[in-house]
Amino acid sequence: MITREPTIERLATAKSLLLTPFGLDESHLTKALNEIKAHQVDEADLYFQYTRSEGWSLEEGIVKTGSFSIDQGVGVRAVSGEKTAFAYSDDISEASLLDAARTVRTISSAAQSKRAKTPATKIANSRKLYPGVDPIATLDSTTKVELLGKVEKLARAKDPRVIQVMAGLASEYDVVMVARADGTLAADVRPLVRLSVTVIAEQKGRREVGSSGGGGRFGLAYFSDAQIEEYVEQAVHAALTNLDARPAPAGEMTVVLGSGWPGILLHEAIGHGLEGDFNRKGSSAFSGRIGQRVAAKGVTVLDDGTIADRRGSLNVDDEGNASQRNVLIEDGILKGYIQDNMNARLMGVKPTGNGRRESYAHVPMPRMTNTYMLGGDKEPEEIVKSIKKGLYAVNFGGGQVDITSGKFVFSASEAYWVENGKVQYPVKGATIVGSGPECLKRVSLIGNDMKLDSGVGTCGKEGQSVPVGVGQPTLRIDGLTVGGTA
Repeated sequence: MITREPTIERLATAKSLLLTPFGLDESHLTKALNEIKAHQVDEADLYFQYTRSEGWSLEEGIVKTGSFSIDQGVGVRAVSGEKTAFAYSDDISEASLLDAARTVRTISSAAQSKRAKTPATKIANSRKLYPGVDPIATLDSTTKVELLGKVEKLARAKDPRVIQVMAGLASEYDVVMVARADGTLAADVRPLVRLSVTVIAEQKGRREVGSSGGGGRFGLAYFSDAQIEEYVEQAVHAALTNLDARPAPAGEMTVVLGSGWPGILLHEAIGHGLEGDFNRKGSSAFSGRIGQRVAAKGVTVLDDGTIADRRGSLNVDDEGNASQRNVLIEDGILKGYIQDNMNARLMGVKPTGNGRRESYAHVPMPRMTNTYMLGGDKEPEEIVKSIKKGLYAVNFGGGQVDITSGKFVFSASEAYWVENGKVQYPVKGATIVGSGPECLKRVSLIGNDMKLDSGVGTCGKEGQSVPVGVGQPTLRIDGLTVGGTA
């Protein structure tokens, strides 16, 4: 449900941190926006941000580093056609606002010949998907250090082959406020936490790494003993499995992708290609293909920023629009792209709540939130048993994608060789090579086990990083190229 009430609550928090301490109120925001509107521009906005971050890391049995930082500032933007002028400052003051406003309005050389009417303030509609807590304050420092020590102790107790444990605990309290030239005023209070676990195991002189972790938009109490145990078990299992891994075979073959985090391939190889800026410019493999079949029947892909507590979710995006559940591909047919304000206006469609930026020092652009494929009707075990000879990739590491062609290369961090429907042995060094658009057409079986990742994803685009979520069910894809080391 989208209402104005959550925004009103968050606006009070945002004003107390971003306006009141600097002697500012809404009249100063209006004045700055009117300075921009003195020239002919299509859009203008002010983006205020206050961020408090903390991090702890454990290595070799001791907490080696601890960090704490506070950052705050304002970004001022004017848009004329497809041109953007942007200025930012970590000095939040009336003078800085007005200086930035006069700078960005020069994007349009034409001054308005009439006095611009000041629009009435409109409190933006919003969602309430996560608590507005400061996660840093949800545990004291002693408890945070003890939590990391617990990770170390549990991991070493799992198996004597575990020789090194590394763990990190990160918390962030992010408060943003957006004021737009059309009178829209919006705010969000965004908690974010993450626990990461990495272990190194050794056997007969061979060392392998396993990692795990998770988090989301809530307090640190989420990391209960049971949750920590689960992360540690996953990391140790991955490392020990890779100790027994053989070189991966190479060639064209059937590949089954596991559920959850392997959705990162979907995010990279397909999701970026569905962002509005690439499609407006015609540089995406999906440009101009709305209404066409781009995937096998049964393939439905969503970008959903409305899932409670998820790492990629937003109450409002960084342009003040409420997040949405956007169907991008439905039963194999391309339905739409994800949009920020500028690209939506230029393409003649509505924004989708996907205008995102790394910080006040960056311009917004269309970005994913939580991108995933819906489940099908097949049991995961049935899908693995359907492989005559092929690869079962349970987890992924890094990868690279060419947005224009959709071609990708991904490395599997945990994978198994399968023959006649039976898992034979773990393999190491497998890379999956293909084309996003072609890959979607080759999906032949879709599992009923759709799962979102544990809350670890960060997406990079044009030098900006934002938290995201991914997910998918178990998938069988025919005829993928696997690069191996055998």
